Amino acid sequence: MAIEVKDVMGRVAIAVHEDASFGDIVAAMKRYAVGAVTVIDLERRPIGVVSEDDLLHKETDTVRHSVSMFESRRQRTEHVKAQAVTASELMTSPPVTVTPTTPVRDAARIMLDKRIKQLPVVEPITGQIVGTLHQTDVLRVFTRPLEELAADIRALLPKGVSFYVYDGVVTLSGRVARTSEGTALIEAVRQVEGVVDVSSELVHDSDDLLIVPPEA
Repeated sequence: MAIEVKDVMGRVAIAVHEDASFGDIVAAMKRYAVGAVTVIDLERRPIGVVSEDDLLHKETDTVRHSVSMFESRRQRTEHVKAQAVTASELMTSPPVTVTPTTPVRDAARIMLDKRIKQLPVVEPITGQIVGTLHQTDVLRVFTRPLEELAADIRALLPKGVSFYVYDGVVTLSGRVARTSEGTALIEAVRQVEGVVDVSSELVHDSDDLLIVPPEA
């Protein structure tokens, strides 16, 4: 059974309103020990995200009031953020969000692809923020109770195949009819939430993946 965002997410929506000041944003980050906050409108809908990187422009940009026609788009954006004083001016928009029913595996992929450490969780109908998913929340799938993990694995195994789990590594043993069947089984178990790796001690009655070269 796929674990969804709602099973591991934080129920606190770490957010500030769009008119929040620079100081308010820093205070919110410090209070919740996070590196970013979601910016929401009056209807509690995410409209952007302010990260520590956005705030650091205030310290690192020493040419805040001088704009050159030869500047790149990125440099102009940095100058604007260096002069910004409210969340709406500092934020990166639109925000990347997930819903409570997003599979955790998909959320983890988004975090990796976008190189972000937390995601606002929104209610799909209203678009309102209902929580925050952190990288540490995603990693909780690897501390699932052993009974839950074992039940999900057992549901995938055919008769004649057994397993044991140690430190998240699943070892399969027993007999299957074909090599391809064993390969598919290993991959299916590897996809179970909380499985770190799969080791195989399976015996195959026939190797249907063996390629026999043609006779000369």
